[in-house]
Amino acid sequence: MVFKDATMKTTLYFIFFVLVMAACSKTKVPETKHHSNYHFETVDQSAFDTTEMVYVPIYSDIYYLDSKHTFSLTATLSIRNTSFKDSIYVFSIDYYNSGGQKVRRYNESTLLIKPMESVEFVVENKDDTGGVGANFVVEWGAKPGAQKPYFQGVMIGTTGQQGISFTTEGIVIQK
Repeated sequence: MVFKDATMKTTLYFIFFVLVMAACSKTKVPETKHHSNYHFETVDQSAFDTTEMVYVPIYSDIYYLDSKHTFSLTATLSIRNTSFKDSIYVFSIDYYNSGGQKVRRYNESTLLIKPMESVEFVVENKDDTGGVGANFVVEWGAKPGAQKPYFQGVMIGTTGQQGISFTTEGIVIQK
């Protein structure tokens, strides 16, 4: 097909260029989702005597067979308030990838977790931004004498008739 009209030829080149650029664009990072019934508050972090930073290892995928094959997993960060009477306050929930770069923050304001309440944050199976060495760093605070919360990572993946699931626990990295 021969194009005699230069405008038509230029238009076709432009459309081709736009399609190629769209195909080469970076993978979109999945948006942060959480349940709508979570309670967020504006509080002054310095008002709390008890604060900690907790590291929770998360595996968004895991090696199998060798170092070239990975198995995608859905990972859940679970934060459980173990107190019958005191609330806890979560100042930040940050998700880091294997290279140590922060991928995203899961809360924009302080999250209130009432007595015996649990909250969960999910890294979906299709989200490969974390890699095998992903982790959460959670900063929380409470009134003096409050019970410490429990931080756990739960990973699960299935394909065909095979499945894998396991848990990890958070460790305090800064008081």
